[in-house]
Amino acid sequence: MDISEVARRTGVPASTLRYYEKQGLIASLNRQGARRLFAPSVTRQLGLIALGQAAGLSLEEIKLMLTPGGQLSVDRALLSRKADEIDARIKQLRAVSKGLRHAAACPAPSHAECPTFQRLLGDAASGALRQLSSPLVPREKPARGRRGGLPK
Repeated sequence: MDISEVARRTGVPASTLRYYEKQGLIASLNRQGARRLFAPSVTRQLGLIALGQAAGLSLEEIKLMLTPGGQLSVDRALLSRKADEIDARIKQLRAVSKGLRHAAACPAPSHAECPTFQRLLGDAASGALRQLSSPLVPREKPARGRRGGLPK
């Protein structure tokens, strides 16, 4: 498949495909004129990249899960650690959501009189909620500030 066909099938922009190739995540077979040609298996590799990014893996971590021939070599221990991180994040987000729902429906005359809301404010002020403001899935930007998307 040429680069435009891969981009059409996966929803990953050609600029991102070129970036992934430069980073060693995918490899073109050869070129037809100025166009890169890819094996059909590149769609699986792009799926792994998208799944890894959704799990919060860096491109370098994802690269370690691809053999030079493009085969998958999944690091189960790394995946287990990432799943634990996501579970912890979900627990934190549920606690924040519960606090916000309480504050929204609190029967206290004002939020200044609501002990649950005051506790939530105290947690926020102490930094306990700080890591919640960072994105779950940090994305590495391709060259020239372009950003890759997930395959559709």
